[in-house]
Amino acid sequence: MYPYKDLFAFTKNVFLAIGCPEKDAQLATTVLLSADLRGVDSHGVARLTGYVRLWEAGRINAKPNVRVVHETPSTATVDGDGGLGLVVAPQAMQIAIEKSKQVGSGWVSVKNSNHYGIAGYHAMMALEHDMIGISMTNASPLVAPTHSLKRLLGTNPIAVAIPAKNEPPMVADFATTTAANGKLEILQRKNLEAPLGWIQDKNGVTTSNAHELKEGGALLPLGGDREHGSHKGYCLGSIVDIFSAVLSGANYGPWVPPFVSFLPVPSDPVGEGIGHFFGAMRVDAFRPADDFKSHMDNWIKTFKNAPAVEGEKVLIPGDPEREIQASRLSEGVPLLPPVVKDLKEVADKLGVAFM
Repeated sequence: MYPYKDLFAFTKNVFLAIGCPEKDAQLATTVLLSADLRGVDSHGVARLTGYVRLWEAGRINAKPNVRVVHETPSTATVDGDGGLGLVVAPQAMQIAIEKSKQVGSGWVSVKNSNHYGIAGYHAMMALEHDMIGISMTNASPLVAPTHSLKRLLGTNPIAVAIPAKNEPPMVADFATTTAANGKLEILQRKNLEAPLGWIQDKNGVTTSNAHELKEGGALLPLGGDREHGSHKGYCLGSIVDIFSAVLSGANYGPWVPPFVSFLPVPSDPVGEGIGHFFGAMRVDAFRPADDFKSHMDNWIKTFKNAPAVEGEKVLIPGDPEREIQASRLSEGVPLLPPVVKDLKEVADKLGVAFM
């Protein structure tokens, strides 16, 4: 277990060591560690060494000039200049929020970025402004569409954050695959098998081998197979890919550059970097915000109080993450031994003191 403040200081120092300005290092650390706090361990500090390796490979610009390259009163396209997605994405979401303040809603598509952490962080930025936030991103092609043997899509998450009055906000944050690749990485570190329905082998047969991606297999869309609705997960992942990349001018489908630095980027790119998409909608553009939030309270309480199967309770999206965050802020963040080993190695390499 590592205290959050120690983990924050260490992570920030790593970002500073690769050349990030102070403000960007602070922001990148906040975004990255929000995943650990919310229990999404696959997208938190365990990914830090991956960002460093991408920087070493010349695929991350530590000092990007993030800029708007096209806009209307309610929309914008942002060029991330190859920067950390952890820095580019919140800046783009802030642009969506500012546009929403002016005209009721703001929509921003991003190109030339990198992995941006958890989708939920960016969507939740809208909550303090009485806005609904939307965040999505495409990702490395590890997913085979329904009936495909080829990996054409990423895990392509979607997050939506909706404010309430006295109840906590509803925050839905999910991959459009049966499981995110990061969860597979955790199983690999623990030498555990994957549940059936997460992965298929190179012949399209479902498998429990957590290492199958290295053998030519693929992750499966949400639903797992056609009979359980994988075509719907495939559609959701496709929408994310198109909104994030075809709309912005980023790479899409099989051309999305891989997160791991040892795999080459496609030699025939169709765009620039990874793509994201953000939305911010001012609640009072639809009805008085207090009215809406009171009814959201009622909606949330109605679902929470619904009769549940024995030993369970009905949860609102965001409930488990809030509970974990409260615990980890007080008790610390658990890190697996392989993650600690990787972090110590990168600390030695960059001359940064480990915790």
